[in-house]
Amino acid sequence: MTTQQPSATADIAQRVAAIWAEVLGPGSDRPGATFVELNGQSIAAVRIAAGVEEQLGITLDIGDLFEDPDLETLTRGILARIEG
Repeated sequence: MTTQQPSATADIAQRVAAIWAEVLGPGSDRPGATFVELNGQSIAAVRIAAGVEEQLGITLDIGDLFEDPDLETLTRGILARIEG
């Protein structure tokens, strides 16, 4: 198991946050706001999953987004997959 360097982890977190904000729009930076609270729907889930796969090479199941994570929880899950 490899551990991400702090700068690599921060870069990944920034990329995930940018995808989240681009898809979910204004207010998506509200701390603790979950996918559903931000009016996330299936098309938003597909767009987030596609962005994560395109930018990070990680396959994200859209069902994970309907478990209603906030940005921090989603990012932790993606980092865990990367660290594998």
